[in-house]
Amino acid sequence: MSVIVNTLNTENYRHSVNINHHELFTDLPKDLGGDDSAPSPHDYFDAALASCKALTVRLYAQKKDIPLTGVTVEVTHDAAQEQKGRYALNVKLTLKGVLSDAQRDELHHVADRCPVHKLMTTADINIETTLSEGAFSQ
Repeated sequence: MSVIVNTLNTENYRHSVNINHHELFTDLPKDLGGDDSAPSPHDYFDAALASCKALTVRLYAQKKDIPLTGVTVEVTHDAAQEQKGRYALNVKLTLKGVLSDAQRDELHHVADRCPVHKLMTTADINIETTLSEGAFSQ
């Protein structure tokens, strides 16, 4: 799997994001010079966590026959100290259905073990960027 991001035009910051056969878009917020026509990269980072938690909880509940009827995950962030290496994510997890306190606690615990949560909090990530030979334009 690869993610490919391409510039759409030279007039703004909107880019296409292709992931397998899915096409998404990204842009910068207005305060950074963008048109705010699509989520920013930070938005996708936060969305990765929220969607992973929702999917993980639903899958677990289904496998364990827990009567979960739905999940809402709301993620907000505080990027005020991002330049100092701190990015705070706050997650509000809403579990729907007639659930016992024990089931709610179990699903809450499972949400914090989703793969993206683990990746964001425990992985040692190395990124290597190489320059590709591409077409030159004047």
